[in-house]
Amino acid sequence: MKEVILYSKENCCLCEDAKELLNMLKKDYNFTVLEKDIYKDDTLLEKYQFEIPVVRIDEEELNCEQIDVFSLRERLQEK
Repeated sequence: MKEVILYSKENCCLCEDAKELLNMLKKDYNFTVLEKDIYKDDTLLEKYQFEIPVVRIDEEELNCEQIDVFSLRERLQEK
């Protein structure tokens, strides 16, 4: 089972949209979502503060401009 990491923060409408997309895709693909709040880790905050949401699938990261149903499906289908 794949693990997908969602880097996000509270009160972020784009993060909520990404979470909804991932939950929708769980019906078709076998993966778990680990959500990480960037404000709970200084290293994550420094790295992602201007890019969230970020979705990490395997070793690839998709930033807020790349997260859509087609991109997520493509990456979840690989391997």
